[in-house]
Amino acid sequence: MTDKVPADNLIRSVDDKITAVRTQSIDFSFNELVDMHAAGELIIDPEFQRMFRWTEGAQARFIESLLLELPIPPIFLIEREDRIYELIDGLQRISSYLHFRGQLTIDGEAQEPLILSDCDIVPELNGLAYNELPRALEIKLKRSYIRAEILRKESDPRLRYYMFKRLNTGGERLSEQEVRNATIRLLSNDFNAFISELSRNEDFSFCIGIISENQRLKKFDQELVLRFFAYKNGIEGYAHDVADFLTDFMEEVSDPSHPREFDYIHERAVFEKTFSILRAIAEKLDIGSKIFGTTTPQSPEPRGQFSVYHYEGLVIGIQAVVDFVDIGNDDQILRLAEVVRVGKADRDFLKHGGGGKNYRNPLRARIQYFADRFKEVIDGSR
Repeated sequence: MTDKVPADNLIRSVDDKITAVRTQSIDFSFNELVDMHAAGELIIDPEFQRMFRWTEGAQARFIESLLLELPIPPIFLIEREDRIYELIDGLQRISSYLHFRGQLTIDGEAQEPLILSDCDIVPELNGLAYNELPRALEIKLKRSYIRAEILRKESDPRLRYYMFKRLNTGGERLSEQEVRNATIRLLSNDFNAFISELSRNEDFSFCIGIISENQRLKKFDQELVLRFFAYKNGIEGYAHDVADFLTDFMEEVSDPSHPREFDYIHERAVFEKTFSILRAIAEKLDIGSKIFGTTTPQSPEPRGQFSVYHYEGLVIGIQAVVDFVDIGNDDQILRLAEVVRVGKADRDFLKHGGGGKNYRNPLRARIQYFADRFKEVIDGSR
């Protein structure tokens, strides 16, 4: 057990961190926010806009809340060096207002203005567009205000990061990966942009083609890229909670002050070769994008349901031989494919996956299963 920190030292540490954070609270009218957004003084990152998922009914009820002067939670902004504000928390509220005003753009496309529906306190509002409101309500809506908590540019960047890491509150909860993407750039956006780019790699996209559209919206494809690098390079740090493990790894490679090094050129090459091999195997087996599909000993043909356990076993298991695989060697790929075909339905592999098997020992076992068998193939061809 470690010795306790003396009380004076503890108080001083807390006070030091408080002085490293510079915050400001400002009440903005929604009309001001619209003008700031139009002028480029308030940035809503395109990655954030893709997370805008409130139903039209939920958006309309937010507009109704403003008209009724009901209390609403604050938004959180970060002040950049150039004094421009970036929205960190409050996407659903601000986007709903922009949508009603006809000024919402997603992926470069202007959205049709919101028509109010499902307003349950003042149902007379249903069916109205912004330009159909009585003049008095239009002015009232423009003058409605929201409290903005602003983290000033003078604040310590690491404390800014940890503050916003805790902001996944209210509205529809973001996925773990959406939270990582939104907050990690306060340390550095290099690794975040890297995994986002690789998630669009043609061979990778082919191999994970059976994940659902909802999983893609929640950035599960990017989480799978993160899992690849985290397990490949940091599996020794994994104990049980995979979400915390992935966040910790992403923090370490994103934090310029952390000693962990990440060779982007080398890691890209390994990633691209890994998924070109796995795609070649899938095509040899004629299973399309089901290489990570679930199986049973009774039904060895992969299904269209994605299994993260099969993904982990195969993509990390192949690392044992990735440097020695010749994608142009048809006989070699055929024998690797046979390992995959047999292994995916082998009880000795399947017993290390499924409910309750998301911790260190089963993970290592499902990786080792394929690593050993892939090595037998490569050793036999050399």
